[in-house]
Amino acid sequence: MTTAVDAKQFRKALGSFTTGVTIVTTKGEDGKDYGLTANSFNSVSMDPPMVLWSLGKKSSSLPVFAATAHFAVHILAADQERLSNQFAKSGTDKFAGCKLARGDGGVPLLEGCSARFECRVVHQYEGGDHVIFVGEVTNFDSFEQPPLVFHGGNYGLVMKKAEDVADANSSFGNGWLGFLLARAYYQLLMPVRQNLRSNGLRDIDYDILTVLSMGDGRTVAELDRLVSISGSRVSDGDIHKLVERGLLTLGVNGDGESVVCFTETGRTYVFELLAIAKAAQSDAERDLDYREAQVMTLLLKRVIRSTAATLPDHWQKDHFWRANNLWNDPVASDTA
Repeated sequence: MTTAVDAKQFRKALGSFTTGVTIVTTKGEDGKDYGLTANSFNSVSMDPPMVLWSLGKKSSSLPVFAATAHFAVHILAADQERLSNQFAKSGTDKFAGCKLARGDGGVPLLEGCSARFECRVVHQYEGGDHVIFVGEVTNFDSFEQPPLVFHGGNYGLVMKKAEDVADANSSFGNGWLGFLLARAYYQLLMPVRQNLRSNGLRDIDYDILTVLSMGDGRTVAELDRLVSISGSRVSDGDIHKLVERGLLTLGVNGDGESVVCFTETGRTYVFELLAIAKAAQSDAERDLDYREAQVMTLLLKRVIRSTAATLPDHWQKDHFWRANNLWNDPVASDTA
C-alpha cells in the first residue's frame, strides 16, 4: 500500500537536506555531448568504488543516458553556480564556452570543479518516477576546491568551522559588531590615509571625494548631508581647497545652483585611491578562501539591509549612488 503524501510538502522536507551540486556528462551514440545538472548523487561502495545518481523518467536526456556505457560526475566548486544554471537549462548549447577534456568512452570532462569521477555503468534500476544509475569509478580527480551546495531550493556555500570560531562569543567589548566593523574599516583604510597624507589631504577631503565618486555633480549642501553620515560636515572652504588643488571644479546646474564636479586630475586621483582600496581588500582577504570571503560579504550586506530602515531618508543608498559613479560595479549600491 502506497502512503499518500503532499508532494509539495514532501519536496520541501527533502530540501532540508543539504546536498552538493553536480553536472553529469556523457557522449551519446550519435557522437554528441550531453550533460545536465543533478543533486541526486551519492557514494555506494568503496570496494569496488561505486557511485549513483538518478534521472527523472520525463527527462529528455533519459534515452541518451540509458543507452550509454560511461558517464562522468562533476562535483561543482563554489564559484560554478553559473555553470550549474547553464546545464540546468534545456534547448541551449550547454557546453558553450566550456574547455573540455575527454575521459573513458569519449565522455566530456569539465574543468574547475571540486572533484570529478569517470564511471562505467554497471546497473540501472527503476526508482519510482526516476531511473537510478550505478557506476563503477574508473578514474577520479580531486581539486581541493570548496564545493557548491544546495539547500531549501537555493544555492549555498560551505564554510568550515575555524579554530577562532569560539572567539565569536567573546565579551561585549571586543565582540560587539559595531566595534569589529569599525576596527576592520579603519584598518582597511590605513593605506588610503597614508596616500592622502603624502598628498597633503585630510580625512574630510577623502569623504568628499568618496561621495563624489558615487555620483558626480552635487551641490555643497547635498555633499554636506551625505558626508555627515561619517560624523563630518562639509563647508564651502573645504570645497575651495580641493578646487585650488585642481581636483574639483565648480559649475552651475539647471536650477542656478553651484555644483561640484571632478576635474580630469581629480577623477584620475580617485581611481588611484580606488586601486589602493582594492589592494587593501585583497590583502585583508589573503587568509580567507573563496567561500569565507563570499559568506563575509553576504552577511555584511544583510546587516546593512537590516539596519537601513533606521537611517534618515537622505542617507538611504539611492541618494549616494548615481549612474555616473566611478566604481563601475552594478552591485555597488548594495553596499552603501
